[in-house]
Amino acid sequence: MLIRFALLLCLVFGTNVTWADEKELALMPGDVIQGHAKIEASCKDCHVRFDKEAQKGLCKDCHKEVKADVNNKKGFHGTLDEKDCKVCHTDHKGRGAKIVILDTAKFNHDKTDFPLKDAHNKTDKVKCQDCHDPKKKYREAPLECNGCHKKDDKHKGSLGPDCNNCHTVVNWKEWKFDHSKTKFLLKGKHVDVKCSKCHLEAPTSYKEAPKDCFGCHKKDDKHKSLYGKKCETCHIDKSWKTIEFDHDTETKFKLKGKHIETKCVACHKEPLYQNKKTPDTCYACHKKDDIHKGGLGEKCQTCHNEEKWKTQKFDHDKDTKWPLLGKHTTTKCDACHTVELKKPDAKEKIALICIGCHKIDDKHKENFGTKCESCHKEKDWKTIKFDHTRDTKYPLKDKHEKVKCTGCHIGKLYDQKLGQECITCHKKDDVHKDKLGKKCEACHEIKDWKKAKIDHSRSRFPLLGAHNVVDCKKCHTTQLFRDVPLDCFSCHKKEEDKVHKQRLGQKCETCHNARSWKSWDFNHDKLTKFKLDGGHKKPGCYACHKLPVEKEKFVVERTCGACHEKDDKHQGEFGQLCERCHVTANWRTLLVGGGTKPSK
Repeated sequence: MLIRFALLLCLVFGTNVTWADEKELALMPGDVIQGHAKIEASCKDCHVRFDKEAQKGLCKDCHKEVKADVNNKKGFHGTLDEKDCKVCHTDHKGRGAKIVILDTAKFNHDKTDFPLKDAHNKTDKVKCQDCHDPKKKYREAPLECNGCHKKDDKHKGSLGPDCNNCHTVVNWKEWKFDHSKTKFLLKGKHVDVKCSKCHLEAPTSYKEAPKDCFGCHKKDDKHKSLYGKKCETCHIDKSWKTIEFDHDTETKFKLKGKHIETKCVACHKEPLYQNKKTPDTCYACHKKDDIHKGGLGEKCQTCHNEEKWKTQKFDHDKDTKWPLLGKHTTTKCDACHTVELKKPDAKEKIALICIGCHKIDDKHKENFGTKCESCHKEKDWKTIKFDHTRDTKYPLKDKHEKVKCTGCHIGKLYDQKLGQECITCHKKDDVHKDKLGKKCEACHEIKDWKKAKIDHSRSRFPLLGAHNVVDCKKCHTTQLFRDVPLDCFSCHKKEEDKVHKQRLGQKCETCHNARSWKSWDFNHDKLTKFKLDGGHKKPGCYACHKLPVEKEKFVVERTCGACHEKDDKHQGEFGQLCERCHVTANWRTLLVGGGTKPSK
């Protein structure tokens, strides 16, 4: 009956929403709970008229945490079959009513994100308040072990908050740990070693245990640190006495010939892994055996081998970076190896470039660099083999063929970064003072510098009409061509001053064209806002345009009275809008009554 009455009120007073809200409050079955008291007066926050299903959505709009759980299928509400909120939480039972009723004894904790298992499921030992703070919501209880068991953490937080990595829910004292997931995999005899042997500070700290062999086996090092701290280089974890080390594969120095029989300490006399490196050159160990006294350098392996020291092997072409060609094949060794053979203790090495031996023969005084082989040959020093067109990126053509090398290559050839542009050499010849850019070849030719080819159509001012026969000097008074203005007025100012005296502005191209200065055309009706009709067609331009243009604005009056003041027989009594009565075709023709039909 109440529902029918409420529907009747809505039908009768449906247009007055405020009045309807007040009536709804009058029909309210009871006060809402204290938590909803603030929105009690606004029914629409919880109810949608004629739509019971919409109430569930409004509840979730306020209770966003529950909405998130339902959407993400998490938490208590996320595991339930979704139904109307009012099934469990009925309001309008008074301010003190409790619409959230939780029976902890019957509550199924598996419906939450934290199902109770094993030791957690022993109700005689674990109480709800042990995890759920009565001052907080149930959902705010911690989900990680450390949230409740922080006081039980004997590791003092050194292993982080994830207790479940090692401990189980069945029994806190029982633990599981996979050492292979750490940075130190247990292998060999390490598997049987007690934790406390390496983790001396356990259980407070496990992470501080050393990860290198030497950290635990320093007392077992019979080498007294001579071979460094990387025990794993030679030893294995299965058996300390078992040595696995292949000098050939694990070092950059392969043992060959008699080196295989040599004892380690014969070469490794210094601490192996300290700053001093073990020598890996023949000369470092065999300096006392060098009968050349350093005259042939320190690369003994160039001629000798490990099998037998007295066996010699040397091919200058194959074993050096300098194959002997031409006259070099008959040159004696000491002609080039002067320093090494005469002064065995000298640190200077033989030069591998021509200038190293032929500096006294260089007539260019090193101006053409030290790469003599670019032009000269080993067979005959005077024979030149250099083709500028073939060997460089700048082929010599026309007049450039006769120019001497020093004409362009001034000073040191290889120190000078000579550009390939004309301006590099001809800057002093540039009469345009760099105004036309650096591409001289755009106009000039190599055959004759004075002959210039210019395509004016590619410039900013293509030559049209009469401009095509005008002498260049008429416009280009200097050779700084780019300084010439592009507008008509700049060149034709004299002609303009004689005729228009700037009364028609400086934009000559508005009327004139390049074909003929005297041939001009201007449509006053289309190009201006003042149409010339009737009697206005006869007067000349200067009849109205009497004053010079100021800042591109014409100083012209546009009202009839401004021009026809002397013709105004009314002496201004009817104002300056003469067109209300007169027409431009004939001044004496009048518009009847200010209308549109003229009166004769």
